[in-house]
Formats: sequence, structure tokens, C-alpha cells
Amino acid sequence: MKKALGVIALLLLTACSPSSSFVKGEVVSCSSIPQDQRMLDWGIELRCLDGTIGGQLRTLKGPMIINVWGSWCGPCKEEIPIFRSFNEKAKGKVFLLGVDVEESSIEDGRKFVEENGITWPNLYDPDGRSREYFGMGVPVTWFIAEDGSVAGKKIGVITDESELITLTNKYLGVKL
Repeated sequence: MKKALGVIALLLLTACSPSSSFVKGEVVSCSSIPQDQRMLDWGIELRCLDGTIGGQLRTLKGPMIINVWGSWCGPCKEEIPIFRSFNEKAKGKVFLLGVDVEESSIEDGRKFVEENGITWPNLYDPDGRSREYFGMGVPVTWFIAEDGSVAGKKIGVITDESELITLTNKYLGVKL
């Protein structure tokens, strides 16, 4: 009888608890990153967070959004659900790429990706060499035009999905 009451109590407690919004991420290969192969002669080259060859920043082609983040950055973590939802709507129209900067180890970045539901490719910059391209500070979001030029950037936190959609339309001309 006590066992049955315990099971019933457990079922009631779990039924009343809020559902989890946890989404498991995965460290995705960077092989799908759109790049202009004619420009592979020089530039800042970053590895992929999965440890393979990533790409040279100068060769990236759009329409693309690059979100620069670090696992140690609280505001960066706040943006992830916005980018996750946006990425579902933008697939096939805008390529989403992350750049993980200044981690103490590559494992910290990988763990962050998996724990925060990131499902798009991420380059890895362990020593800050991408500052030459992106500048200092995170989060920052770059909008890369089809020809690879920088169409715009947003310094600071993307506060909601409508802001990201508006900026994408403004800088890349892509309507979602």
C-alpha cells in the first residue's frame, strides 16, 4: 500500500512540474559553410569546433549571419534560444554560423554548444586572432552579403527574434 501511494505521489509531482525546454545541441561539421574558394590565398583561418578544418573569414559568402560568442558570456547564452528559433525559419535562406572566441579550452565550447541547443556550425578562435576581423567584445552579430562583404552588424545582445528578423531583412534583404 505504501509503495502504491509513493508511486501515485511521484506521478502527481511529475505531472504538475513544468515541461523541460532543454534542447540538446550538437557540434556540427563546418564542411557546409559557404566559402568563395577563389579567395583561399590568405586571411584569418579558424578551425571548426569539431576539430576539423573550418574556414578563412575572408572567404565566407552569404547571405550569412555570424554570431560571435563565448561560453563564459552570460548575454551570449541568453541569445541562443532566439538564434535556435530563427535558424529553423531561415534554413535555406540564410546560413547561420557561430564563432566561439577566447575559450580556456575547446571542450568548454563544445559543452556549451551541446548544453544550449546549438545545431549550426561553429568556428573556434582560442587565441583572439579573429579580433582583427570582428573587433573586441561579445556578443556581436554580423550580417554577410552574398558577395562576402559585411552588410551590417549588431553589437550587443539580440533581444528577441523579431529584432533578428528585422535586421536580416534590413542588411541582407531576406524576408522570413
